[in-house]
Formats: sequence, structure tokens, C-alpha cells
Amino acid sequence: MSPKITGQAYRLRIYVGESAHYHHQPLYHAIVLEARKRGLAGATVMRAMEGYGPSNRIHTANLLDLSSDLPIVIEIIDSEEYLTQFMTVLDDMVPGGLVTLDPVNVVQYGKVRRNMAEGIS
Repeated sequence: MSPKITGQAYRLRIYVGESAHYHHQPLYHAIVLEARKRGLAGATVMRAMEGYGPSNRIHTANLLDLSSDLPIVIEIIDSEEYLTQFMTVLDDMVPGGLVTLDPVNVVQYGKVRRNMAEGIS
């Protein structure tokens, strides 16, 4: 059985449009590269099928809508301290979007590079 560590960490979610760019590359990719460079535990990018934001315009993966600008969610799990520091980097990178920070219970299996959860037992 793999080693297991449990505890509480935080989840940072960044909601942006697929067409958003930062320094000539997709914004979601730039965020993942920056998170990795800063040693955050991990990042995942998810492309939504449909959604809407402040414009109230629905963005959809419908084949008839070629300019869909689908919603992208970048999710990063780490300690509150690391994610709060990373949010200051996002101030410069994200021209528009939504960012949330939530506490989550985590279970880490296998080899652990660094304990991301606070108060791990």
C-alpha cells in the first residue's frame, strides 16, 4: 500500500477565457509555468463545455459557434501561504477573470515532495 498523508490544504481556482493571453502564450499555460517555477505542489487546467461570466454571454462548445472562447479553470492545490503569495503574481497576469481560494481536505498518496497541507498528521 502507498504511503498516505492527510490534512488540510487550499485550492486556488482561476477562471479565465480560452482566448486570454499573457506574453504571446495562452494565459492558462503561462499560469501553469509560473506555478511550477515557484514550486507549487501542482496545477491542472480544465476546459469547460459551456459557461458565462460578467458579460452574461454564454460561451459554448457548440460546433456552430466557432468563436466560443470557452471558459478555462486552472486549479492549484497547496498551502494557504504559498497560494496567497502566488495570488500577488496573478495580479499582473490576469487581465480579467475570477479567482477563488477555498480550504480543502487532502489525501496525498505515494512519494511526497513536500507537505502541502497545514497541520498534517
